[in-house]
Amino acid sequence: MNYIWENIFRRGGDKSISAVLRENILFRDLSDGELRFLERCVHVRHFHAGESVFRQGEVGVGMYIVVKGRIEIYVIDPSAASEESREIYITQLLNNDFFGELSLVEDNGRRTATAVAREESTLIGFFKPDLMEILSRRPAMGTRITLRIAEVLGRRLKETTEKVSDLRRALKDLRPPPEQDAT
Repeated sequence: MNYIWENIFRRGGDKSISAVLRENILFRDLSDGELRFLERCVHVRHFHAGESVFRQGEVGVGMYIVVKGRIEIYVIDPSAASEESREIYITQLLNNDFFGELSLVEDNGRRTATAVAREESTLIGFFKPDLMEILSRRPAMGTRITLRIAEVLGRRLKETTEKVSDLRRALKDLRPPPEQDAT
């Protein structure tokens, strides 16, 4: 089937890989030529419902962008009493969301959570060797991507710090006041 007919018969709402990459904050400043180069570097993968994208504790090798589908992120609580209560839900990711970007800048870092496809899903994988190739072959392009990764990680760290601070304040409000010495 040629490209024109493929687009006409494509199921509603499916986007090209290039369109998904262009919408992602990490790649939106790239030129059309750079996007075509990037498109040759990334990896498209289909996941079945219930299939793991990665598991907590595995060495992270790259990030993923959701083209279509639904991915759930959760952590495992090893101290939980039952198997069902071990999974602590963190978030759900949908079309155009991305995750796992920390592994692009971390050396042999372990995944801090598990990602599972909860329905048939298509993801774009962008892995550390891909980023290294871009930095080697197209340094200006690689630098722009790396700076965007740093920006996203900084923003997520700031949001996490704010949430931890809010939780600490909430816990402090729940604690009974310290007992006064009645002497």
